[in-house]
Amino acid sequence: MELKDLHVVITGATGGLGAALSLALSAKGAIVCLVGRDAVKLHALQQQVIAQGGQSHIVVADLAQPNMAAQVLKQSLREMGHVDLLINNAGVIEFTEFARQTEVSIDNMVHTNVTATLLLSKAFVEYFVERGRGHLAFIGSIFGSLGFPHFATYCASKFALHGFSQALRRELVDSNIGITYIAPRAIATPMNDDRTNAMWQASGQSVDDPQQVADKIVRALQKNQQELFIGQPQSFFAWLNGLAPRLVNIGLKQQTALAKRFL
Repeated sequence: MELKDLHVVITGATGGLGAALSLALSAKGAIVCLVGRDAVKLHALQQQVIAQGGQSHIVVADLAQPNMAAQVLKQSLREMGHVDLLINNAGVIEFTEFARQTEVSIDNMVHTNVTATLLLSKAFVEYFVERGRGHLAFIGSIFGSLGFPHFATYCASKFALHGFSQALRRELVDSNIGITYIAPRAIATPMNDDRTNAMWQASGQSVDDPQQVADKIVRALQKNQQELFIGQPQSFFAWLNGLAPRLVNIGLKQQTALAKRFL
């Protein structure tokens, strides 16, 4: 995929990975449309894009609100003229015991990570089909292939996104619409609260820099990769989980006990 002059819509643009990805794509010559809820943060990121010689547009939107998918597509087209690539990056996470997680939190996570993403993807797929080409990228997680203790609802949402990306890719196999699924491990972003960061540190889990992850995603898009799993040994365990989940259970038993100290 040639990134120069590519028109890209990025949801969750002002988050740690979203911002890094927006700047990395802009540095390659892409024209980025930054989608998020906070207008102040969006304008600040836009100024960063401009400062490095890039072009960007802004769409202020809360994807949790009804009928927002059509509005985001409409505003993106108004700002950019056309769209070549949608990057579904917006998402939420919570480190908690499932039995203690509130219904509001569960509903919000499933709606943000799954329902809103699917509805937005549907709107853009319809547009790409009409246009005759396009590409969708989904920022998933290693936890979309590896059920991890105390992230049960988050894992459920990312497993759903992984399965959706596979199904949609197969459904569109005879079209000019591409699908890329990206599965990072933990990233150093504001999404992780202090308890989560303390737990990662105590367990010795690697936490990646957003810029390094963004650079790998950019390379994957340039190569039109279907899937990208980032980080070892987490990627290996995600693969092993599909073959021998009981072995992974044993490996995660100590992690489960350790995590309880930080709940």
